Amino acid sequence: MDKLRILIPKGRIFDKVAGLFAEAGFPISLTDRTYRPLLTAEWLAGKLMKPQNVGELLELGSHDAGFTGLDWIRESGAEVQEVMDLGFDQVRIVAAVPANLDESALKSKRLRVATEYVRIAETWLRASGFQYRILRTYGATEVFPPDDADMIIDNTASGRTLKDNGLRIIGTILESSTRFVASTAAMADEVKRNHIEELAMLFKAVLDGRDRVMLEMNVSKSQFAALVTGLPSMRSPTVAPLYGDAGYAVKIAVKKSEVPGMIPRLKKLGATDIVEYDLRKVVP
Repeated sequence: MDKLRILIPKGRIFDKVAGLFAEAGFPISLTDRTYRPLLTAEWLAGKLMKPQNVGELLELGSHDAGFTGLDWIRESGAEVQEVMDLGFDQVRIVAAVPANLDESALKSKRLRVATEYVRIAETWLRASGFQYRILRTYGATEVFPPDDADMIIDNTASGRTLKDNGLRIIGTILESSTRFVASTAAMADEVKRNHIEELAMLFKAVLDGRDRVMLEMNVSKSQFAALVTGLPSMRSPTVAPLYGDAGYAVKIAVKKSEVPGMIPRLKKLGATDIVEYDLRKVVP
């Protein structure tokens, strides 16, 4: 069988991607000092790789699918097909300067710009009309100013690290998150495309399941209509008669964020014996 060759990211994204695989039914087994994790599905073959390399390796055709940030796809310029946005590791690529720097002076000189994102930085700097020299960094970009750089272009989740290092954001260049991507060749292959789409369906079911809970409750016949009319639900609630014709059992899948306000409202509408429990997957 021709396996689906999938690149699994090293570093901070690994645990989230591994958790997604496990909840989808394909736990990843990884021993120390190995770059080839074992997956329970016979049609899957995995390899660990830094997210920075994923896009280019997919474009070259040595692998079929993988996980990386939109920032690294744009930085590499790799031609890949995005299958889905997983929403992990949401960051902004920003331009930042020392907090006390007069912003109006930035275009009056040739800037020293420190960044890991050379392609992204050059595109933005040219479009913004700056004169510049790029200083490529390999992590800890925020320590360069003011001695070794006038500006940095880096990723940030909250901006706290930049602020702690005396930097001020002057522009957002790109918003990024982890994407499930595939090579053009794999998506043109019917068998591989089907496997990729099946994985995406399971991943979406897991992510939707994490965001929702099931509420189960009982309600009397006299209060049933008022309760059901105001219920939010993915489609419609599941309703079953209670033993002895005493009323109805009602189930609804709702977003977790709705639950704190919903339970008191349900009680006022006549719901009793309300039970909340987690969902593992939600497949519409």
